[in-house]
Amino acid sequence: MPYLAHSDYRAPGVFRNAHLNTIFPAVFRSVASLPTTRLTIPTPDGDFIDTDWVRQGSSRLMIALHGLEGDANRPYMRGILRIFHRAGWDVVGMNFRSCSGRMNERLRMYNMGESGDLRTVVQHAIGMGYGQIILTGFSLGGNVVLKYMGESGRILPSEVKGAVAFSVPCDIPSANIAFSQPRNAIYLHRFLRTLNEKARNKYHDFPGHLVLPASMPRNFGEFDAQFTGPMHGYAHAEDYWHSCSSVHFLPNIHRPVLLINAQDDTFLQPPCFPVALASKHPWFYLETPAHGGHCGFYTRHPAGIYWHEQRALDFVQEVCFGAG
Repeated sequence: MPYLAHSDYRAPGVFRNAHLNTIFPAVFRSVASLPTTRLTIPTPDGDFIDTDWVRQGSSRLMIALHGLEGDANRPYMRGILRIFHRAGWDVVGMNFRSCSGRMNERLRMYNMGESGDLRTVVQHAIGMGYGQIILTGFSLGGNVVLKYMGESGRILPSEVKGAVAFSVPCDIPSANIAFSQPRNAIYLHRFLRTLNEKARNKYHDFPGHLVLPASMPRNFGEFDAQFTGPMHGYAHAEDYWHSCSSVHFLPNIHRPVLLINAQDDTFLQPPCFPVALASKHPWFYLETPAHGGHCGFYTRHPAGIYWHEQRALDFVQEVCFGAG
């Protein structure tokens, strides 16, 4: 029932080009920063998570998770934090380990399915007194959000009322196939440049735990086999991909969740559009605009608000909280 076949997003003019709709917001969009306060949250394994908060005394909190090699200060993160903040919410951007401007202290960093750190942040927020929490996530961060919602199922904390995820490679093996295509070479190069640098640092900081190859990884398959698996305890790359693909966890969701994946997203393959599940699932909503690129959804708006940001707020207000 909650498959939303007819999205009202209309990419203007040249932004029907998926690459332009992906690159322009990431490179040229300007969103004023909010007056954030950094809070470092300790993890059970002796590491830390840096989180950036804007508090205004609300009992409602929106937690936002960024994408691969991003951080809480990216334009898409500023945009989603801003619209919820203006609606009266407290907001926090969660930086994954190694993404906050300083390297984390353990061998492991973060990955597509690292929901334990999100669980730590949620529990910290509940301990601060927040009674109503919404999660949002972009790309990798969206996969983490969806996996967390599904693996928690009926034991999800009652304070977590729902979630919205954008541009999510929820089936990781098929998304890796998409990334191997020439049209995504520029993005793959950009991601691997910083990931390989971090892997080299981990190799030197934790001698004996990793093997540094003669030639650094040139695709995600190589990186996950060489580094992600050994860092995080997976048997091999395929084990990691299967274990962390949120599409396997979606059937167990028991709170309202909206996934927005654009049909022209060059990072995604058909398995990342679980239409059949959404058509019969009471809690899982899927919206697939014809255009939007990857974490793009460029919009001409006098206040600089993008379509997906307003869509997320509307979903939360109308579905997660009634008309609240």
